[in-house]
Amino acid sequence: MARRMPSKRSSCSAASSALNPILPATGLLRALTLLLTGTGSKLGGSGKAGIRAPTSALVTSSTDMDCERCQCQHEDKHSAILYTLLSQNLSHSPPHQRCLCHQRWTVCLRTPHITCQAASDVLVKTISFMKNLPSFHLLPRGDQLLLLDSCWVPLFLLGLVQEMVTFEVMETPAPSMLEKILLDGQSKRQEPEWTQPMLAAVQWLQCSLNTFWSLDLSPKEYAYLKGAILFNPDVPGLTASLYIESLQREAERALQEVVQILHPKDQDRFALILLITSTLKSIPPALITDLFFRPIIGNADIVELIVDMLYEITSWQPAPSPRMAL
Repeated sequence: MARRMPSKRSSCSAASSALNPILPATGLLRALTLLLTGTGSKLGGSGKAGIRAPTSALVTSSTDMDCERCQCQHEDKHSAILYTLLSQNLSHSPPHQRCLCHQRWTVCLRTPHITCQAASDVLVKTISFMKNLPSFHLLPRGDQLLLLDSCWVPLFLLGLVQEMVTFEVMETPAPSMLEKILLDGQSKRQEPEWTQPMLAAVQWLQCSLNTFWSLDLSPKEYAYLKGAILFNPDVPGLTASLYIESLQREAERALQEVVQILHPKDQDRFALILLITSTLKSIPPALITDLFFRPIIGNADIVELIVDMLYEITSWQPAPSPRMAL
């Protein structure tokens, strides 16, 4: 059953870092404002609820299931009599540690037909956000591709948070003995070339999303934060890094002004937003691709598809496309 994540704000001990010099208002600020007022649906600020599910039910199978596969409980076997005699001299026995083998389980989406569609919608809105920024299109084509390749994951994750899209996963089902017999000799040809994500990685992703949910950002905060993420001057290979840096500083300045207006008593909110944003940037693209998009695109290159969406295709066509050099 779907439910809205609680709006309890996470505490942050990090002090607010000094801001870069304030730049005069430019086209970026006006473009972000127009997106908020004129194309709010593209930013997902309408409060539309996505596919929501209890975060406590990330894995529906019990951790005790398939316990015969667990090797932890068999690593410390002792001779029963000798161990009993020696253990009597131990004043303190080590506490029993919970088996962590389930953290290494490979998992998949419980309802891929629903969750993948919701993720696809978020990705389309993310690309639409970039399409509607004149400052982005003024950049050299090579810089646009470099920024796209480096920021599509945190922008997509921010879209998941804004659209309140959550998900459930379950342990990847193993083929039955009958399937192994019937598919003998064909399994190698039918196995996908990608790897399924592990439970520990998915739980870290869910934790990062939950932390962002707790901030309860406004549509304006989302818009300016997306601009600050998109225009990252630290991406290697940029030719207009100084101009991109000025765009990022402008977006951060606008974000800080909105935070001060909406939350005048919360002096740490701006620094907290930037701090938690860094967790989204640490999520590997392979995890997002394998979890949300492999069931749709197969072995196709997700970056190539995103490039096609940005420059050529108005609706997502989940099929392999010719490679475009970044």
